[in-house]
Amino acid sequence: MGQADMIMSSRSFAEYRAMFALGERDLDGVVLDCAGGASGFVAEAAAMGVRALAADPLYAHGAGVLADRLAADLEQGNAMISANAERFVWRWYGSPERRSELRLRARQAFVADLRRRPGSYVAASLPHLPLAGGSVDLVLCSHLLFTWADRLGREWHRAAIMEMSRVCRREVRIFPLVRMGDGEPVPFLGALLDELRGEGLACAVREVPYEFQRGARHMLTITRHP
Repeated sequence: MGQADMIMSSRSFAEYRAMFALGERDLDGVVLDCAGGASGFVAEAAAMGVRALAADPLYAHGAGVLADRLAADLEQGNAMISANAERFVWRWYGSPERRSELRLRARQAFVADLRRRPGSYVAASLPHLPLAGGSVDLVLCSHLLFTWADRLGREWHRAAIMEMSRVCRREVRIFPLVRMGDGEPVPFLGALLDELRGEGLACAVREVPYEFQRGARHMLTITRHP
């Protein structure tokens, strides 16, 4: 299973701000959303004067194909949540209706922005990004690494993190740190962090002001030692 086969979600700027504990200064410089999926982050960031771009292999298909796919992926995601209802909490969203509203607006913003500014959306798949070293200031990785740990192994995770660190000048942030659906811990996380530290990366786990999957309220931050 590759990244192009995964559910394409439409998360909003507000969700990103909470998932990654983003403050105003965090958004200085250039931000990369990797893998961006159908997130509205880049579109909403541009409207706020924030420089951002997204990378995802699905962008190679174009806006029309992706717009047609999004409805089916949204239905699949909702079915997964319904099947595992006891593993989700609604404190941050308030209600399923508010979550659906955020996702719909984000989806509409994404499709419109992809049509209007295709250059902000790079068709690329981890662990290989067609970007120069140190070309972005902050990398945000939502619901790919660790989320799909039952299908993407430890070596893939290591390569993906090293690649995001290569293109990043400041910090990589990854959320969440549990598996999709069952919300279980990732068994190789501790060993992977030890290996990354051995590669000269500073790794830290931080709590964030967001929780939807029960227990998924931490992100991993990665920086290079000076």
